[in-house]
Amino acid sequence: MEARDPELKKELDATLHARKELGDDYESALIESFLEKVEQRLDGTVDRRVRRQLAEQQMIVARGGGKPPRSESSFGERFGFGAVSLVLAIPLSAIGVANAGIEGLVVAWLGIVGVNAVHAARGFPWLRGKRDKSDWTD
Repeated sequence: MEARDPELKKELDATLHARKELGDDYESALIESFLEKVEQRLDGTVDRRVRRQLAEQQMIVARGGGKPPRSESSFGERFGFGAVSLVLAIPLSAIGVANAGIEGLVVAWLGIVGVNAVHAARGFPWLRGKRDKSDWTD
């Protein structure tokens, strides 16, 4: 069988040789040390692959061949947020009316509408006053 990583094969050979010389007392320490080296090697490989994929995606977007990943919230998230706010509106309205009458009801609903407006504005950068990168190009 051909070794994919000659350096890692050398490490394994050295670990096995050290195990023979040191005996069973050091076996777990030697295995842990070797596995740490394997884990470091895997982490490095994964990091390189992730960086390469990100660079490829950035090149595709920069060339205009694709769209950047959407940061907007999904329909399910928006629907769930709206449903939860309506469910919470019932006790908030009752508390507002019980404590301050009609003014309390108005304040409670202004708060509910405000929270929903802020949540909805997350999907629209022009409502937040932020600009896309394309707004800065000539």
